[in-house]
Amino acid sequence: MAQKITTFLWFDDQAEQAAEFYTSVFEFGRVTDVQRYSAAGPGEPGSVMLVSFELFGQEFLALNGGPQFTFNEAVSLQVDCADQAEVDRYWELLTADGGAPGPCGWLKDRYGLSWQIVPRRMTELLSDPDPERARRATAAMLRMGRLDIAALEAAADGADTDGG
Repeated sequence: MAQKITTFLWFDDQAEQAAEFYTSVFEFGRVTDVQRYSAAGPGEPGSVMLVSFELFGQEFLALNGGPQFTFNEAVSLQVDCADQAEVDRYWELLTADGGAPGPCGWLKDRYGLSWQIVPRRMTELLSDPDPERARRATAAMLRMGRLDIAALEAAADGADTDGG
């Protein structure tokens, strides 16, 4: 069965570059199709209109639609990370060359798209059956940019003495 819902990303004129960037960041990424504007427009005939790409088997479409719309934090893509090395890798790659770190594991890439780089362990700690452990982990997470699994675990264990 084909994917029923596809994430559609609107770019000014960087759809192809963005798709190539994203497929280079994620191990299982690939560009699957590039469509070009025809003489019917509205883009320059022959220029890239739409780029189809996959990340971990999930389909995305990137449109060169012009400057009318830009990304904001109301929509983000969340990346599930198995460990700190994976968190660090994605954080470094996605913030490189004009990207910007944000709070609580969020960042913006060079195209302005928001991402959440989230270690699985954080989800476990925030849903800990002990409400005090979960509260301490949450308090620590709220003070972080890039999420640090060891610091979250220490906070959950009560070693966090700075506001947790």
